[in-house]
Amino acid sequence: MRPGALAALRYRDFRLLWIGQLISMAGSMMQSAAILWHIYLITKSPLALGMIGLTRLVPILAFALLSGLVADAMDRRRLMLITQGGMGLSALLLAVISFRGVSLAWPIYVLAMAGAAFSTFDTPARQSLIPSLVPREHLANAFSLNATMFQFASVLGPSLAGVVIASFGVGWAYLLNALSFLAVVVALLLMHPVTAPETGRSAISLQAAMEGLRFVFQAPIIRAGMLLDFFATFFASATALLPIFAQDILRVGAQGYGLLYAAPSLGAMVSGVVLAVRGQIKRQGRVLLWAVAGYGLATIVFGISKSFWITFTALALTGMADMVSMVIRSTVRQLLTPDTMRGRMVSWNMLFFAGGPQLGEVEAGLLARWVGPVISVVVGGLGCLVATGSVAWLTPELRRFEGHEPGPLEEPPTGRAEAPRPAG
Repeated sequence: MRPGALAALRYRDFRLLWIGQLISMAGSMMQSAAILWHIYLITKSPLALGMIGLTRLVPILAFALLSGLVADAMDRRRLMLITQGGMGLSALLLAVISFRGVSLAWPIYVLAMAGAAFSTFDTPARQSLIPSLVPREHLANAFSLNATMFQFASVLGPSLAGVVIASFGVGWAYLLNALSFLAVVVALLLMHPVTAPETGRSAISLQAAMEGLRFVFQAPIIRAGMLLDFFATFFASATALLPIFAQDILRVGAQGYGLLYAAPSLGAMVSGVVLAVRGQIKRQGRVLLWAVAGYGLATIVFGISKSFWITFTALALTGMADMVSMVIRSTVRQLLTPDTMRGRMVSWNMLFFAGGPQLGEVEAGLLARWVGPVISVVVGGLGCLVATGSVAWLTPELRRFEGHEPGPLEEPPTGRAEAPRPAG
């Protein structure tokens, strides 16, 4: 791998956060898989699986806008210390009720919702912090590495979940996740304080929230990317149905389920490495549209497959396509947004990129209950294709977007952690 592929890791504070998140994200992905498995063991209901998405969506709808305002008004590093502690406590309580043999679904829903509430405040703070840790020229590389780290953790976490659940029980998956949050807490404590923007922090007010909304919807590229993400994940989000495919259709058990759950992340990790090595993507608008269309096509193959390895490959392809889309959208959003508004931009975007898959899980669960899981997944893939074509038709700026056009903000990021130096 050429040295430029790891350029952002030459910055100490970014490197600390990256390593801490790798450990914590692996634990979180392990818990996500464990919750779905736990709920299905208790209820044997596709609708109950879809309700997990709803429990994660409610805090996003309730707190997304406030979380962006808080991220722009507070020290983002200190805010993350609070949110990481809250998510760790929620995971610990899930472990306690599991070890005690609670056979009701509602405590799992409540604690999943609590963890999602803390995550809603964590996301704008974390994403807005990254541009302050690396210079502008390495920002795309930082997001590629961050996305690759997330996907590697998403491969490792569910794979470990399958082994841990089969060998020790679901409670241990929750407990290991609770411990994993300590990695980010330690990283944040070791980081240097990040300098606030010269213009100061924004106020927490309705006017400040509306400023963020106006900014997002006056930028056609950012707006189109958000709409693409929402509709693609709403229609083609079928992860919640994986326990049904693993147990009732493919009959591969807990370990096979863990591999299938990890397959999209494995594909995304491969894409992330390629993107980090390749560098700048040309014709980003067209690449983004084709990536989302590929996501929908691979979802259709997943739905109709009766073979474990075809299903695994199709899920991996969804991850590869999603990674390309995510890196393009994340980089463009951060480059076109001033630091004083990044938290609000992320919070508005969170309603789309988080609300889409969570609502999609509810939709998939309802449709699977009425017409079966196979038709639910196939219809979702077709819906993704229709949505992609619609956004492409209605936003010609996106079709023409090359990726090198100058944005409204060309100043380097403020609060740079330190001069680059080799890792280690």
